[in-house]
Amino acid sequence: MAKQPRILAGKVIAITGGARGIGRETARLCVNDGMKVAIGDVDPQAGQEAAAELGPNVAAFALDVTDPASFRAFLTAVDERFGSLDVLVNNAGIMPIGPFLEESDATAQRILDINVHGVINGMKAALPGMLARGHGHVLNIASQAGKYGLPGGATYCASKAAVLNLSRAVRKEIRKSGVDISVISPVAVNTELGLGLGEPRVPMFRKVEPNHVAEAIVSTIREPEFDVHVPKSMKVSERMLAVLPINTQDNLSRLTGGDYALSHIDAGARTDYELRAARSEPSLAAAPEQGQLSGPNDS
Repeated sequence: MAKQPRILAGKVIAITGGARGIGRETARLCVNDGMKVAIGDVDPQAGQEAAAELGPNVAAFALDVTDPASFRAFLTAVDERFGSLDVLVNNAGIMPIGPFLEESDATAQRILDINVHGVINGMKAALPGMLARGHGHVLNIASQAGKYGLPGGATYCASKAAVLNLSRAVRKEIRKSGVDISVISPVAVNTELGLGLGEPRVPMFRKVEPNHVAEAIVSTIREPEFDVHVPKSMKVSERMLAVLPINTQDNLSRLTGGDYALSHIDAGARTDYELRAARSEPSLAAAPEQGQLSGPNDS
């Protein structure tokens, strides 16, 4: 007998990078399903604005995903506000792009700190409680770029490939525990992170809207599966390409314009985002001082 979809009303979900883009849209959909939503974000003002817009079942908290103590403090605050965590969405990430040999060491380090160590920190903070309770769900946001590797975003692609295999390995370690692990891998998304990217020739590879990714996330919470593609048609593409020699895969990527996504960009359109990503290292207070950001019903 097929499993029944999970009822989401009343469940507690924490979303990193929840003040903007995919994270904010996911928060909105979760609120619509009756969930209690905690937004964790490095930008306190943006987190507060999102919480105020989304309503009384949303709270925003300061979070630096690169700091294990900050992540633990975030989840402690979530537990105190809403109760035990049911779902964690590791969504926070950055995508500075450019030729590999022109990338600074600091940029490479920052990509890995947020995109990889941020996910590691989140899983290490959330999983012990979930395992003790015998239920829970961690969803890690990866990328189709992590499956294929695209010129112009080598370190970003490496970071998302790491998320995929980290998730796969941890899933095997906790099998039959009652805790689910999922990976969501979208194509480029029409958010600030996706500004100025090249446009592939094949429609199925073109940008999707953040609500499409958010819908996939919520659908996966409701009916868990491990490897989720956005759009779904990318799963067929992945299976077909997997049987082809690497040189053939490379030729197809060039012919379809897939290689253009991160290498043929409008740098001017990305200026504001690239500057914000470069400044994404916060100076957050120590764990005991990390307070909740005021939402609409907070004093």
